[in-house]
Amino acid sequence: MTKVSENVWQLAWGRFCCDRLAIVGLTLLIIIILAIVIGPFVYTIPIDAIDFTQAAAPPSRQHLLGTNDLGQDQLARVLFGGRISLSVAISAMIVAIALGTTIGAIAGFYGGLVDNLLMRLTDLFLSLPQLPLLLLVVYLFRDSLKAIAGPELGIFGLVVIVIGGLNWMSVARLVRGNVLKLKEMEFMSAATALGATPSRLISVHLLPNVLSVIIVAATLAVGNGIITESTLSFLGLGFPPDVPTWGQMLFQAKDYLTTAPHMALFPGLAIFLSVLSINYIGDGLRDALDPKTSRS
Repeated sequence: MTKVSENVWQLAWGRFCCDRLAIVGLTLLIIIILAIVIGPFVYTIPIDAIDFTQAAAPPSRQHLLGTNDLGQDQLARVLFGGRISLSVAISAMIVAIALGTTIGAIAGFYGGLVDNLLMRLTDLFLSLPQLPLLLLVVYLFRDSLKAIAGPELGIFGLVVIVIGGLNWMSVARLVRGNVLKLKEMEFMSAATALGATPSRLISVHLLPNVLSVIIVAATLAVGNGIITESTLSFLGLGFPPDVPTWGQMLFQAKDYLTTAPHMALFPGLAIFLSVLSINYIGDGLRDALDPKTSRS
């Protein structure tokens, strides 16, 4: 990395640190990640230990966040479920960013018929009703993937592919727009004159210059992945009932909202705080990496 590039990233980090909401979001997200990674090793109550004498018990010293309808400890399940929910969101983000970046870079670089075809494909995906399509695809293929890869891994792969495969379009448009602008600049003409191949032009000269856009899109895609996975699980089309994702916990709590509201409160709060912190970080990164969009 050149000295100029280092200075650019240092300036971006300085602007990010000046954004109070972004720092709050980053701090909160770090706390959540540390809790779900380290928490289960410290709070060792089993997630599947059933005790009907403690069913739907409110928070207490024995069970800090209360229990669910089977008497299972809510805190243990929230901590364990956070690993799965964030893993799904991050994996789906990788799929969406990879697809969007590839399609956007190819469309913007080659232009003409290739650009037209890829952008019409993007428009097609944008016009699809995402939630009904998500539900339909998961409903049709979940049993087949369960039989092939098992109930947990099969659903994990299906949910990741479906969420990522239906959320790449905005990334593709952003990358395409930036590539169209960058390929007309002098450094691209110089690289072409020196004999750089199209693949090298894209990978070495274009993509590093749209990295800031990709980073911001990736950050926001994680929050979207958490919400989408939680929606699928809440509607009963996500992970099996014995896998405590945050959405699955909300699904199990829906019949106890009046008698045991804590069953829905804590997983819902985990989703809310995670998505809120990620969105604050995304906004801070957007403003730090592109000062022209800074909020007044």
